[in-house]
Amino acid sequence: MTTMRPARYVVTGRKQETYDTVTLMLRPADPPVTVPLPGQFTMLYSFGVGEIPVSVSGIGQDGVLVQTIREVGAVSRALCAALPGEVIGVRGPFGTDWGVDGARGRDVLVVAGGIGLAPLRPVLLAALADPARFGRVVLLAGARSPADLPFTRELGTWAGRGADVRVTVDHGDPGWTGRVGLVTGLIRDAVTDPAATTAFVCGPEIMMRLSARALAEAGVPAADIRVSLERNMRCGVARCGHCQLGPLLVCRDGPVVSYAEAAPLVAIKEL
Repeated sequence: MTTMRPARYVVTGRKQETYDTVTLMLRPADPPVTVPLPGQFTMLYSFGVGEIPVSVSGIGQDGVLVQTIREVGAVSRALCAALPGEVIGVRGPFGTDWGVDGARGRDVLVVAGGIGLAPLRPVLLAALADPARFGRVVLLAGARSPADLPFTRELGTWAGRGADVRVTVDHGDPGWTGRVGLVTGLIRDAVTDPAATTAFVCGPEIMMRLSARALAEAGVPAADIRVSLERNMRCGVARCGHCQLGPLLVCRDGPVVSYAEAAPLVAIKEL
């Protein structure tokens, strides 16, 4: 059962993904939280600073949580600065998951924008770990610039394990030799059998709207397009109401929902 009291986890590893994004490996020092499913999130607590929701980007051996954090405020700044040996509080897991098992026998199309690749990483790992039960595994990863691409050290590994990895940036730099353009521009060529494709999409909201629209235009049914919503999640247990989006309380009813459910809710930009 999820508790409101944070379990203590010790930082055992730290990877600098980009100039403002860090991946932490967290080993339980207390009885661990329930193992999160791909797409679920935890509330990470920096003692003396506060807590924020962070998607789980992987599960290591012996209950180690892998969590990727982008520095955007006081709490995320403190978490990104955490060094091996420091203690962090963890509550959760919370929310809905990607439902990877429901994609068995189908093509898996992952569409990620920037740090949105973090909650999608477990989808890739699950599909690549059991290739006989899935069809094609395709990753379309986009970012504003090469410096904003997370998990660059893993892209080649995923490709070597059978994933079709396609990367693009909005703006290149003098050393960039890859694609330049929006990730939405990669979608049509990546969909070969729309009726047998399950798409997993995460990134900035406008990117998800445009990607879901492009997927639908390519023939992927809206019910087979899954997106991860981000709102102001404070309590994690649907009590405070900060994460309300129409009829949804995102910390409970999301973050992962089908695009059929999300489309009318994200059609109008919030003021």
